[in-house]
Amino acid sequence: MWAVFIGETAFVIADSIAVGRMPSETSASDTKYAIRPQGPQLTPKQEQCMIKVGDTLPSATLMEFSEVEGNGCSIGPNPVEVAKATAGKTIALFALPGAFTPTCSAKHVPGYVEHFNALKASGVDEIWCVSVNDAFVMGAWAREQKTNGKVRMLADGSADFTKATGLTLDLTARGMGLRSNRYSMLIKNGKVASLNIEAAGKFEVSDAATMLSQAKA
Repeated sequence: MWAVFIGETAFVIADSIAVGRMPSETSASDTKYAIRPQGPQLTPKQEQCMIKVGDTLPSATLMEFSEVEGNGCSIGPNPVEVAKATAGKTIALFALPGAFTPTCSAKHVPGYVEHFNALKASGVDEIWCVSVNDAFVMGAWAREQKTNGKVRMLADGSADFTKATGLTLDLTARGMGLRSNRYSMLIKNGKVASLNIEAAGKFEVSDAATMLSQAKA
């Protein structure tokens, strides 16, 4: 049994789902609840495609900007195959709408940098930040946020990973195109162990403190 946090609501996930009802609306015999994010209404197809607790991460390649040459990496963008990079590891992954944007720069990334030691002590092998930006932008943001050695800043330039998870955010009206929703997930050996999806415009459940409590559980 796992808990998924969307907004300020905890949803219990296990073998079956009682679709479309909140915990207060279920009977004692109900054991599972649907993941139903607050914000824009999702179509049945979108809900079906959204990644959930227990799923294996989609096969995709992210890009990481390396400042130095070594360990099989050249200076500049280097591919990170998600399946290989998560195998046998516990990963605290958080995703956000864009590099250098206000909440992402002032709160989201700094929180994970600050909680690096505590997350490592709780069994997290690596911390990943994923955004639909190119690797050069993510590399520059990494320097600005001083994430080196603490948070891997991974670019999903064409949104392949984001689209495969079903956690997209359409910001076309703001001139930003298709981006990632703000969320976090704890990954164990390539599978989603917990998933925290923010309601529209919110920053309440994908923070480092929430992730730390889940890593300790």
